[in-house]
Amino acid sequence: MKFIDDLYNLYRDHLTGDEEDAVALVLGALQELEQEDMVTLVKDMKEEELFQMLSLFLIELMRRKMAEEGVGQTTLNTPPISDTLH
Repeated sequence: MKFIDDLYNLYRDHLTGDEEDAVALVLGALQELEQEDMVTLVKDMKEEELFQMLSLFLIELMRRKMAEEGVGQTTLNTPPISDTLH
């Protein structure tokens, strides 16, 4: 994606390789954009890039929803089930 390529090239000499670099750069750049600019970025994406972006976003939202609802979490205060199948 051209946006990421340009952002990377602009800050390449200042990166340490930590994930925090990527988060700070992307969030900082996006905060400077207007909604119209962000929509233009999305419109310029290839179909595969759009799919990746949307799928990662929706997966993260699903993870958050599941965590909020406690789905899949076990608690130590719950007594074990005594019925066993043989």
